[in-house]
Amino acid sequence: MIDIVSLAALPSLGLFLGMLLAIEVGRRLGIQSQTDDQKKDKASAGLIDGAIFGLMGLLIAFTFSGATSRLDHRRELVMNEANAMGTAYLRLNLLPVEMQRPLRDLFRQYLDARIDVFQKLPDMAAVEASLVRANNLQSQIWPMAVEACQASGSVPATTLLLSALNEMFDMATLRTTTSRMMHPPLVIFMMLFVLALLSSLLAGYSLGNNRDSNRFHVIGFTAIIAVTVYVILDIEYPRVGMIRVDAVDQVLIELRNSMQ
Repeated sequence: MIDIVSLAALPSLGLFLGMLLAIEVGRRLGIQSQTDDQKKDKASAGLIDGAIFGLMGLLIAFTFSGATSRLDHRRELVMNEANAMGTAYLRLNLLPVEMQRPLRDLFRQYLDARIDVFQKLPDMAAVEASLVRANNLQSQIWPMAVEACQASGSVPATTLLLSALNEMFDMATLRTTTSRMMHPPLVIFMMLFVLALLSSLLAGYSLGNNRDSNRFHVIGFTAIIAVTVYVILDIEYPRVGMIRVDAVDQVLIELRNSMQ
């Protein structure tokens, strides 16, 4: 099983160490490039450094903003799925009493499976098993509901119940797909890491021109960037890190308790 902290912590720790190494390499290059009679064009170098640092800041800002937006969207999807399930379950009352019991039993099993799909993370084997069970229950609920509606002969029951079931299944598919695929392309994270290392190299080179460099500033700079990247990754995968969306699952659990 994947360690829930290592998914974001290991890349961030690697970035922290890589930035320290890049600063040291840049500092030594800066020292070696200095000669007594050599004049540096510090103004033009500062413009280039500022442009690269600005680009890194923009990339961090957009990545962080996108991660928080996706986190809010995931929470909203949980609420929407719970509302769709609750609506479909209530509309079972439109069917004759003798036809409601088997569907209600399947609904309870289906909701249990949907809760397990996300609460079993990061155990992917258990997640896949719960997802298969939920899909199998979908294939049982739909034909049974269609048959019950046809047997009841009620047009309102057919229209309202089947539309609610369709929305319930659509929300389940949307939520599952979003949790798996709604992430920024890997190249964005790669670019973020590359820019952080390049910025560290340039910062180190500038420190090489100044023999009075402060180690505290170096460690503080690398630590802040590494922690920021860690938070971005943790928000991006809120089921396997320290920042969680498990609390919103309480809505589904309360719905399940109301189905007793």
